[in-house]
Amino acid sequence: MSSTATDQRQFLSSKRRRAAAQRVRDARDRLTSTTGTRPIFDYELLRLFAQNRMSASLVIPLLVATVGFLSSLWTGAATAAVWTIGVLMIHFVIIAKCRQFLATPQSEIDIKGWRLRFIMLDLFFGLAWMFNLIQPVGVAEGTGTFMLFVMLLVVAVASMLAWSLPIAVFASTVPVTAAVAINFAIKGDLHNYILAVMAVTAQGYFLLLAHRLYSSALATLQARAEKDMLIGELEQAKAISDEARSRAEAANISKSRFLAQMSHELRTPLNAILGFSEVMKSEIFGAHAVPAYKDYSNDIHTSGQHLLGLINEILDLSRIEAGRYELNEESVPLALVVEDCHHLVKLRAKNRDITIHELFEQDLPRVWADERAIRQIALNLLSNAIKFTPQGGEIWIKVGWTASGGQYFSVKDSGPGIPEDEIPVVLASFGQGSNAIKSAEQGAGLGLPIAKSLVDLHAGTFTLKSKLRVGTEVIIALPPERVMSALAPMAEPAPSLQPEKQGTPELPIVPYEERPGSRAKKTSLIAGLRGN
Repeated sequence: MSSTATDQRQFLSSKRRRAAAQRVRDARDRLTSTTGTRPIFDYELLRLFAQNRMSASLVIPLLVATVGFLSSLWTGAATAAVWTIGVLMIHFVIIAKCRQFLATPQSEIDIKGWRLRFIMLDLFFGLAWMFNLIQPVGVAEGTGTFMLFVMLLVVAVASMLAWSLPIAVFASTVPVTAAVAINFAIKGDLHNYILAVMAVTAQGYFLLLAHRLYSSALATLQARAEKDMLIGELEQAKAISDEARSRAEAANISKSRFLAQMSHELRTPLNAILGFSEVMKSEIFGAHAVPAYKDYSNDIHTSGQHLLGLINEILDLSRIEAGRYELNEESVPLALVVEDCHHLVKLRAKNRDITIHELFEQDLPRVWADERAIRQIALNLLSNAIKFTPQGGEIWIKVGWTASGGQYFSVKDSGPGIPEDEIPVVLASFGQGSNAIKSAEQGAGLGLPIAKSLVDLHAGTFTLKSKLRVGTEVIIALPPERVMSALAPMAEPAPSLQPEKQGTPELPIVPYEERPGSRAKKTSLIAGLRGN
């Protein structure tokens, strides 16, 4: 619980730090921006403006030429030509500046200067259209419909091209709309008033449409920036994770090398200690002058055996964790292996006045497993049960079928039990429960972790159930795929693969199991099938 609370506090603290960093970044961007957005957004919006203008570089001259030709019908060819040339020159200047902006590296762009330049060019473009729509330069009397049509066309085109720069939309459209609306209003009749209101309404609609486009583009840029930032954070976290993993792998390799080296260095003198203490406690070369020496040599031998067992457990655990523990799988009678382990620990249980009960199902088929690993699992569980069971207690050993068709064996004791919150502790390497430290023999805390790891290598399940002052039960279940079911007998003999020869004596049929080398062939055949 404490670990979960600590992780939650760290997560909330990290979240608050990211939020604070985001607020500081936004405030800095607003201070350095010309529009209240991020500087990178200002550049992207100007780039969109230039690209939109470049995409219409051929459409605008066609529109200008068409309007100029229609205007020449009542203003004269000279006036229309002068207006057309003027508007086209402004348009070509805008295109040239847009091309220059797009060709300039982003690091050399003066956002404020280019922004003002584009706005002024659009203002001149709008004023040029305004001069074509006001009298006496523009249209003649009675051409209000043409004026309104041209105004709507100019406002629509300008709004679609300059939406990424809202002030430029105002600069290019408001002069045209104002000129047309004022021209209609000056005439003073109801029809022209209606046309003036329609012009102003159309101007408002296109401004609102341009604002919607601008807001959508800005939201898209913000989403893309957040995505890029998230990708950057993920890449940074991945780099940190990879570095941490490489350090952990290097540390694990160093640990394995250290354990291998230390096991050799420890076993060499330990063998001498066990051998000489065995000689001394057995009094092979004569009785001790002092009887206490025999007890001391016995203690030395017992301590050496305990130390050797501890070294072996540590090495087994290190091989399992490093993925170097290889299973030597073969056909194993599970019940027989568990029963052999029971006989090995029976003397220890008898010395503690502990009764062991066997509940084995009969006629269980063999399982495909590593016999040494199964023996080690069973011995670890039985040793733990004997250690934690008080004198006069009982232990139950069960072997049988699982509900899914696999096989299991369990060890249940009447010991003090394990608190529920300490079960993850006792399953961890070198972990020991509080009751174990107080009431049982001292150990390294490796028996259950090694057993669980060996069960995992067999793709089995390891279940530990415990209740205080009632006892503990450990259940090891092997999957159905490891149960070797016998083949059904053949209904009729198989046909001969070779033609019968006259005069060939019949040979006695020898059962497969009784043929020389049949067991090894059967084992390799089953192993090959399982590998496929």
